[in-house]
Amino acid sequence: MAAGLVLSLALCGAVAAADLQVHVTQLNGTPLPGAVVTVHALGAGPPPAAPLQSVMDQVNLAFAPDVLVIPVGSTVSFPNTDKTGHEVYSFSSTHPFKLGLYRGKPYPPEHFDRAGLVTLGCNIHDAMLAYILVTDAAYYGRTAANGSWSQPDIARGRYRIEVWSPRLTEPGQTLQRELTVEAGDHAVAALRAAHGLRPAELSQRPHSWDAY
Repeated sequence: MAAGLVLSLALCGAVAAADLQVHVTQLNGTPLPGAVVTVHALGAGPPPAAPLQSVMDQVNLAFAPDVLVIPVGSTVSFPNTDKTGHEVYSFSSTHPFKLGLYRGKPYPPEHFDRAGLVTLGCNIHDAMLAYILVTDAAYYGRTAANGSWSQPDIARGRYRIEVWSPRLTEPGQTLQRELTVEAGDHAVAALRAAHGLRPAELSQRPHSWDAY
């Protein structure tokens, strides 16, 4: 679902390669760090990003990292280097799975072959919560502390920018906008949430998306 946003675009300069900068802010204008940015090619353009081999560990009764963005076709290992056993699961339609109670690394990596959001938990420790966003975008990343993310050497073409965060008003909601990048452009897109952020989902421990 597309949320309301304010978009500003600045295309200037004649340099050898185009680049894109995305700035994401909350309703009150303060930066939104840790948000996932995906940039999808529309029509002719670069293909989706290549699959990766990623890791989501479990340390001190928490997933590490607790937000992971990966291309479609990637695999994720879920080692447990904690001092206690965990039982990782997801009921998400994108990739439902369950890893029975374990420590160490007894299970093979999970293969994520569909785009979408995967919410993870532990059947033993309710305060453990994490997200994997599986994307078919050409470019992707997460915003820094100042709410910004950049992509150098972006190919010319028409794109849809999507921004997702666990704290947006509705689960699965994104901010989104389209823009065209020409050769040599310095493209800047500023996206602003139209509503305040949701409260932290769990108060027992901090998460990377709570530090706003």
